[in-house]
Amino acid sequence: MSRLRRYASHLAARLSTLSARVRRLERRELSEFRRWLENTNNLLHLSILLFVPLLIGFVTFLTGRLQTLSYLLFPPLASGTYTLFSDPEGQYSSPTRFVGSLSIGAMCGLAALWFTVTVYGEAQSAVPHPESAALAVFLTGVVTWALDLEAPSAFSTALLTLVSRPDTSLSQTAGGIAYVVNIFLASVIIAGAFVVWRGQLYEQRARYLYETVRGDDHVLVPMRGEHASRTALFGARLAAAHDAGKVVLLGLVEESDRQLVEVEGNDIATTEGANEELTDGADETVSKLESCAADIRTRVGVPCEVVVAAGDSVPTTLDAARNANCDLVVTPYEEDRGLLSDYVRGIFRGPTDAVAFRSVGETRRWRRVLVLVSRPGDTAHAMIDFATRLAGRNGVVSVTTCISNEVERRRAESRLANFAETADGPIETRVSRAGVESFIAANAGSYDLLVLGSSQDRSAASRFVAPPTFERLHEVECDVAVFDRGDP
Repeated sequence: MSRLRRYASHLAARLSTLSARVRRLERRELSEFRRWLENTNNLLHLSILLFVPLLIGFVTFLTGRLQTLSYLLFPPLASGTYTLFSDPEGQYSSPTRFVGSLSIGAMCGLAALWFTVTVYGEAQSAVPHPESAALAVFLTGVVTWALDLEAPSAFSTALLTLVSRPDTSLSQTAGGIAYVVNIFLASVIIAGAFVVWRGQLYEQRARYLYETVRGDDHVLVPMRGEHASRTALFGARLAAAHDAGKVVLLGLVEESDRQLVEVEGNDIATTEGANEELTDGADETVSKLESCAADIRTRVGVPCEVVVAAGDSVPTTLDAARNANCDLVVTPYEEDRGLLSDYVRGIFRGPTDAVAFRSVGETRRWRRVLVLVSRPGDTAHAMIDFATRLAGRNGVVSVTTCISNEVERRRAESRLANFAETADGPIETRVSRAGVESFIAANAGSYDLLVLGSSQDRSAASRFVAPPTFERLHEVECDVAVFDRGDP
């Protein structure tokens, strides 16, 4: 009996472990999927796969219920719907233009059909007269040009009106009138769905999808190196952009045992098991941290707490971030023989978003920010979000990408436009054919801050062949912030 109980207990433990692993996997996959959606192109492709078939299927459903609806509705509706959802901010994305072009094209086709019937009488063949086809296209071109409603789908509805007669008992003219009415009603339905999708999902994607817009307001700053105070002020500026923002200053004490010491005012409250040696050794660190915290509260007006921890620097920092409920680590930039230090690399490999801040001057407000992006994704959106927080409403944020040849310009401009649409604040975009290092050398002096990605999403072999941009920058005339998106 005891063996059976042990077996049942062992089985329950295994099942509990398996369940925990499945939940972690689900959370990771969900986070990865959300980050995949943060690429605007991926969101558009997914929307096309989901909404275009549903809308066309709904129109098909109506077709089955209303016998006067023609199946010739579908070609122009499908192409027009795809155009709407694939480029919601483009030239042909206006719901008014969509409905107007389809309807006016159909009416121009109806006018050409009436002309044919008047001249030749009712046609006996399903093939329209060449004169009516030419007239339908000509009228469509003239009217849509005059009304600024030019769209490719207008020409298709103009020609399809000539052959639309869903009910053989109807005359050609009556069939054309029915087609015009049907194309108008169907296009209104699709345009209404598009307006709801664009206003409630696409234009709000930063609110729903981009994690940094909602979070990264509790900032942990490891107080290391000679520029720790300016790094703390930088982290405070980021946190102050959110109403719930706060800053936690972390002092690392060299001790073999990892003990956490929380500081409230001038009183030190140690966790159970903390020894007096740790408390005595932390006094000087606490005094410096409290002085910096008071300065941050005065300058920025954001809540600032102080924590002192002992243990190995990287795991202790990550544990402190988790214990203090911080979702962003802002650490001073550290180099070792010209490369990023092991400490900063360890923070970048952690689960929390991180920024390595390199200070080169006495800047206390970062109003002019240059953001250098290379590819779409969650990292680029996060960097732009941080830049707009620092610049504020009256600042300047310039989002720039560098291309190697002119063929890439149009795609790069479209990519930057997608970034700018989701930002909260004025954004200027720039596409440069200069090399990255040359561009930074020529332009960094005009800005207070340069924001770069850490390139941690690249493979180790790729980073070995082409080191990250920030490791190739040794003389920059402005402060530099290297952003890394934490692993989910």
